[in-house]
Amino acid sequence: MTSRFTGKTVLVTGGGTGIGRAIALAFAREGARVVVAGRRAEPLKETVALVEAAGGEAAAITADVTRAAEVRALVEAAVDRFGSLDVAVNNVGLLAAPAKIADIDEEDWDRTMATNLKGIWLSMKYEIGHMREHGGGAVVNVASNLGAHVRLPGLGAYVTSKAAVTALTRNAALDHIGDGVRINTVSPGPVDTPMSSRPGESAAEKAGRMRDTVPVGRAGATGEIAAAVLHLASDEAGYTVGADLVLDGGVSA
Repeated sequence: MTSRFTGKTVLVTGGGTGIGRAIALAFAREGARVVVAGRRAEPLKETVALVEAAGGEAAAITADVTRAAEVRALVEAAVDRFGSLDVAVNNVGLLAAPAKIADIDEEDWDRTMATNLKGIWLSMKYEIGHMREHGGGAVVNVASNLGAHVRLPGLGAYVTSKAAVTALTRNAALDHIGDGVRINTVSPGPVDTPMSSRPGESAAEKAGRMRDTVPVGRAGATGEIAAAVLHLASDEAGYTVGADLVLDGGVSA
C-alpha cells in the first residue's frame, strides 16, 4: 500500500468488472476509500471483497448512470459514506451489436448514446457539482481509441459515442478548471477483457490477432489503464487539463 491517495474518496462507475475493477483496486492500493457503482450488484460486491482482502476500504452502490435521479443519489451516497468526493472515474460503457450505419437499430443507437455519452455527462454533472462546492477534485473519463483516433466499419454507434465523450471532456475541462476541478480522458485500445474478444474466439486465437493488429504485439492489461488513470487523478498531473491519453499499443500512431 502506498499513500498517494490516502484520505481521498474515489468513485468508479462501471467498477464491477474489467478496467473499472482494476482502477478501483489500484486506487485502494494507494490509500483511497473507493466507491464502485454499476447496474449489477454482484460484480460490485466482488470488487469490494477484493479491495477489502487487500486491506483497503470500499463500498458498492447500484446505480443506472442514464438516470439523473440515480446519479445524484449515487454521489450523495458516496459523500455520506466516506465524507467527501475527491476523484471520479467515469468508466461505464456499452458496445452495441455491430451494424453498418444504415442498418443500426434505433433502440441500439439510443441505448449506446444514453450509456456511453449521456451517462458520462450526468455523472460529471453531479460529481462536479459537489466538487466545486468542496474545494475541487479530479475527474477522469474512460473513452476509447475507437472514436477520436480510430474508426472501424460496423461500429458507428460506439465510435460516435466515444468520440463525443472526448469532445465533451475537453469542453468540461475548460468550463470547470476555474472551479478547481481537473478533467481528462483516457482512450484505451484493445485491452484484455471480454469486450475485446470475438464470439467463439479462443484465447490463443485472440492473442494471435493482437500480435497481428497491435504494433506492440499484444492487448493491453487492465492494470496499465488503471495506472494511467491514477496518474491523471494525482497531483503529479496538476498541469494536465483536457488531455486525452491514448493507450493502444500504437494502433493509432
